[in-house]
Amino acid sequence: MTAKLIDGKAFAAGLRGRVKTGADALMSSHGVKPGLAVVIVGEDPASQVYVRNKVKQTAEAGMESIHHELPASTEQSKLEALIDDLNADPKIHGILVQLPLPGHVDSDAVLARITPEKDVDGFHEVNVGRLSIGSTGRSKPIIPCTPWGSLMLIQDTLGDITGANAVIVGRSNIVGKPMAQLLLGANATVTVAHSRTRDLPALCKTADILVAAVGRPEMVRGDWVRDGACIIDVGINRIPKDDGKTKLVGDVAFDECLGHAGSITPVPGGVGPMTIACLLANTLTAAHRSLDLDDPEV
Repeated sequence: MTAKLIDGKAFAAGLRGRVKTGADALMSSHGVKPGLAVVIVGEDPASQVYVRNKVKQTAEAGMESIHHELPASTEQSKLEALIDDLNADPKIHGILVQLPLPGHVDSDAVLARITPEKDVDGFHEVNVGRLSIGSTGRSKPIIPCTPWGSLMLIQDTLGDITGANAVIVGRSNIVGKPMAQLLLGANATVTVAHSRTRDLPALCKTADILVAAVGRPEMVRGDWVRDGACIIDVGINRIPKDDGKTKLVGDVAFDECLGHAGSITPVPGGVGPMTIACLLANTLTAAHRSLDLDDPEV
């Protein structure tokens, strides 16, 4: 058996195209251009690259891109004042603060400062709570981008996942926990595993859907995987090569798992591109809600 590669890059391109169509339509019908503000504090190289990609793709999607770059020494009060200004700006529909923030900054307080309606990362406690209780209609949460993108790839690959046994390795607030809520909402049977789970390999082998989001390079081995399983590899880890350079790998030992899985996301080119595409989709949704319009279909 050789696993089918799940092409997140192609799926994300299609999603960004649908978002652009929606953004253009909103501008045409209401004269409103969705606006996304990205705030970065400090000069973390990985964050700089990620933010540049966000800014570029935001503009390509027909949206207004606003970029605030602050020095690493920025005080908490100054950062919170900027968030307050962005909250009050009607031209800004989405606010994203790039993590990690410098150690002297209280990240939780900063994220909580963003109004839930502009929280396009889906990290505010209001959106977290709405996702947890399954709010619908105008009270639907803004969904965290990486889990939402992962669910899209799962459903595009498998279709209806009602009753499927899903195992998530990782319990972070950013991926693991919201991923569990989304899979429950899609009627899967969900287990969340973590560093203290007993006999983790045996548990993973029961999964029809295995989501690896633990942040440990190539932790999930081939003999952990049930034949025919769908593997979603959320990990992005840079490891050294024999020639002294580095390469990107996921949380899954990709080559080993190819012979067991039915489908698998590669790293890079799997979940990663979906995160920014879903961020843009969330911004479009926030713009619609600011005008009291129904959520766009993307």
